[in-house]
Amino acid sequence: MLVPVSWLREYVEIQLPPHELAERLTLAGLDVESIKLIGLPGAELPWQPEKILVGELLAVHPHPDADRLVLAEVDYGGPEPEVVVSGPPSLLPLRGQSGLQRKVVFALEGARLWDPYAAEPKIKTLKATKIRGVASRAMVCSEKELGLSDEHEDIIYLPDDAPVGTPLVDYLGDAVFDIDIKGPFAHLYSIVGVARETAALLGTALRRDVLEVLDRHPAELTPTTDFIELEIADPDLCSRYTAAFIRGVTVGPSPFWMQTRLRRAGMRPINNIVDVTNYVMLELGQPLHAFDYHVLRPRPGEERPAIVVRRARPGERMATLDRVQRTFDGEMLLITDGGGPVAVAGVMGGLDSEVETKTEDILLESANFDFLNVRRTSRLLGLASEASLRFGRQVDPELTVTAAARAAHLMAELGGGTVVPVIGDVYPGRHAPTAIKFDPAEATRILGIEVPVDTITRILASLEFQVAEDNQRPGILQVTPPSHRPDVTRPVDLVEEVARIWGYDRFPTTLLRDELPPQRANLRLLGAERVRDILAGCGLDEVITYSLVDLEDEGNLLQTEANAGEYLRVINPLSAERSYLRRTLLPTLLHTARENLRFLERVNIFEIGAVYLPRKGELLPDEPRRLGIVMTGPREERSWLPGQDREAVGFYTLKGVTEALLKGLGLEGVFEPGAHAAFHPGRCAQLQVGGEVVGVMGEIHPAVREAFDLPAQPLCALELDLDRLLACWGAPRTLEPLSTHPPVYEDLALVVGQETPALQVRDLIAQAGQPLLRSVTLFDVYCGEQVAAGKKSLAYRLTYQADDRTLTDREVGRLREKIIRRLERELGAVLRG
Repeated sequence: MLVPVSWLREYVEIQLPPHELAERLTLAGLDVESIKLIGLPGAELPWQPEKILVGELLAVHPHPDADRLVLAEVDYGGPEPEVVVSGPPSLLPLRGQSGLQRKVVFALEGARLWDPYAAEPKIKTLKATKIRGVASRAMVCSEKELGLSDEHEDIIYLPDDAPVGTPLVDYLGDAVFDIDIKGPFAHLYSIVGVARETAALLGTALRRDVLEVLDRHPAELTPTTDFIELEIADPDLCSRYTAAFIRGVTVGPSPFWMQTRLRRAGMRPINNIVDVTNYVMLELGQPLHAFDYHVLRPRPGEERPAIVVRRARPGERMATLDRVQRTFDGEMLLITDGGGPVAVAGVMGGLDSEVETKTEDILLESANFDFLNVRRTSRLLGLASEASLRFGRQVDPELTVTAAARAAHLMAELGGGTVVPVIGDVYPGRHAPTAIKFDPAEATRILGIEVPVDTITRILASLEFQVAEDNQRPGILQVTPPSHRPDVTRPVDLVEEVARIWGYDRFPTTLLRDELPPQRANLRLLGAERVRDILAGCGLDEVITYSLVDLEDEGNLLQTEANAGEYLRVINPLSAERSYLRRTLLPTLLHTARENLRFLERVNIFEIGAVYLPRKGELLPDEPRRLGIVMTGPREERSWLPGQDREAVGFYTLKGVTEALLKGLGLEGVFEPGAHAAFHPGRCAQLQVGGEVVGVMGEIHPAVREAFDLPAQPLCALELDLDRLLACWGAPRTLEPLSTHPPVYEDLALVVGQETPALQVRDLIAQAGQPLLRSVTLFDVYCGEQVAAGKKSLAYRLTYQADDRTLTDREVGRLREKIIRRLERELGAVLRG
């Protein structure tokens, strides 16, 4: 929200410089993200107080040698008026006229201004010169030359009450705060709301004139009026509806001061009627809407126009002010007249009832709508507005009448109309205020500092809380939150209000008085970070992809049509391609690889992310984490070295990365032949860790590669169940002391059947050799002429070692014989040679 400090000063006295005020607000929870200085010292273009002044245009004389230039005579508060050469369109028709008394911005020689003709932003210094033979050492300024806007067609005209000779920086200089308001705090989305906070922080009074408009202009509140029939058909979505009536207005431009404030607050001026609704919304935080009264229709058989607040009928349509035809569902709230919809409640008005230049009578709406319904409607229609921003954060229902009266009398003042002293008001959602019993000692206990009771009372009262002592319990306060603070419901909420206004920066720096709780490792987080470190060390790049996928991609991966019933569908997807929650990481990784292969010859990427598996009978899915890897391209980066290996990445490259991962985690894995629709038959393996299958890996099937529009080159991928893998990593381990006695190494070559897995032979050797056999490593596999048909030779290196002695040849020989007999008996293995 943009907050001009000059506007803020209307409601609270501020002596602090803008940067100090911004810091105080930020510490109190109103995060001032940036400050835009307009003309003030420190701005990109500060307005020099002795060079850029408020001037008065006295007369316009013809230029002796140019039809499109004039000589403007300007009083700037100096010894005598200054005559300057100028050529704005608005001055040309005034040639030969005097006694004009129009206020302008006047720059003297030496003034620094923006160059309006430069292609890039550039500051120039005004110098004396001759223009078509006439000397000119000053100028009247446009908005662009002052940095106010890009407007350069004409000069600025100031209000008639602008004091001549006043430095422009004192008259128009300003600081605009960009405040990021976090949370459902609609009371802060207004100038008065920020002023209330500022007054509490600075210990000054809030000027409440704007909130007391009904004291100056009394009006009768009634649900039945002569000018409109009001009905709230769905009070659960509309707690209050207020309507004011202004007759005989003239639609035209709003005054300079209002346009300036609207622009600085980020709003575009339109006309005096629409500008007043925006102005009061920014001022008080209550969104308003102005209808052309004579466009509103009565109900059949009635004379008075009607306003009915009701849910839309499914499929009902209306064109909104942005000229887009909208279709509504049965839960969207509409403002309707006797003939149909005229506005989307809390979001935007209808095109057919907008205020036009010919409009004379105004029906002014000021209402309160259910914040959740407004947020839903705004999101589903894709229609965000300043009104929906505020209504979506719980606007105070007590504001409707005050805002309607304030805006109605501004319209009458600026448009020359008359306010009917009757306000239609239907209020079915009135809630009685609830008091909170508050013990000031609770603030001391929670904050760790003692805030005096009178200070607590002052702080809460400055925020418009009603504070009184509890007659039955001495020392206890009865605190009633104001209607604009529905978020305050508990004593701890009051403690927070006291703390932020007291000032978090005033809290003393102290050490923790209690013992620190025991620090326990987060194995889930540490395990994922360990995996990232290992894979990054292997040369892989981490990517983060969308969790929302297209079912067609899932089908392309599995080479069959994906069953939508097995996936979770998003109710309101951003696009058709992002409609379902993924069950695997591979499709998005393959898309990422494809996009990167447009610019790179080798891609090695991995992702750690959740997949979403529906649970029968449960609302929420399982969200196990997966590890996905995709590798393609040359194994090594291009280099100047001769004889460089440019072999393409293959299955064993990926297997090596997987083994490095297991080694880095201190785990042992077993690779077995596997099958998966996404992988090439015969080039797929499944990985077992701790006796449990944790994933699958292999070379992507050519059909899948083509379906994802990937180049015709080997592409390997892997997907592991990361939670299962890390469960093994986080399991307790038993450590054994290292033996001080030397090991004995021996090679054992065996001939077994071709179908016998080498892993089975290794495991059997390890079992038979316990406890002295410490390791078994396969180092050779041979199939050929020197072994019988249907047989293969497996050669293992065995390591024997005891903890308490050096093994003798006899002991090793007995153990070897035991291993051989076991292999012969169970696998039919024989020693080679």
